[in-house]
Amino acid sequence: MTNEVTVPLLPCASIDDIENFYVVLGFSTTYKQRRPNPCVGMQREDLHLQFFEIAGFDPAQSYGSCLVLTSDIAELHRAFATGMRAAYGRVLVFGMPRMTRPRARKNGDGLGGFSVIDPGGNWIRVFQKPATMPPPTPAPAGRLAKALANAIVLADSKGDVCQAARMLDSALARSQAGDDPVTHIEAVVYRAELAMALHDWETATEMLARAKHIALNPDEAGRAAPTFEIAADLAAALQ
Repeated sequence: MTNEVTVPLLPCASIDDIENFYVVLGFSTTYKQRRPNPCVGMQREDLHLQFFEIAGFDPAQSYGSCLVLTSDIAELHRAFATGMRAAYGRVLVFGMPRMTRPRARKNGDGLGGFSVIDPGGNWIRVFQKPATMPPPTPAPAGRLAKALANAIVLADSKGDVCQAARMLDSALARSQAGDDPVTHIEAVVYRAELAMALHDWETATEMLARAKHIALNPDEAGRAAPTFEIAADLAAALQ
């Protein structure tokens, strides 16, 4: 048979917290009950998620996760970010809930993706459908680019922010004149994002300031523009 639909059923500590958060992201409630078991269903267009409440559940220890495949990760991320800005005044980039940025994942065959970590500690991992991926652009080669790719896997995929930060610190401490300046800026801004996830405001501020002082030619400035937009979001969140 064809046209089957699978809907993830994920744990949480509070279905009310889950419902409130997903409404911010543009979801609507399709079903909610308190008895005999608390659960809630959320829907945004063709994206369906359901959640069940567990008394005493610790979201920080959750293994809940699912994959979402979409034809336009940038548009979906933009919609989620708009909802967060309207509700919270900023994009949530640290703590729980939070959302990572769309980035190509080395461990996902180079597919672009981002993750939403909801109040239940569930990782909703959003990836571009392979059939709709644009032709890949060659990634800058070199030690710093490899370190950044590995750090993204550690933090954005595995949630190991501390190890990712240590990896980037080591790479940035040995930066060389031959490093691609745009990759350098991407690494520094990503390190600022990791610092915020670790509540290390001093390092985050230092890294964002460092990014502004990396020299760029006009072509490099154009390539770095999306990263500077991320930096502006991070700076706003620091205030």
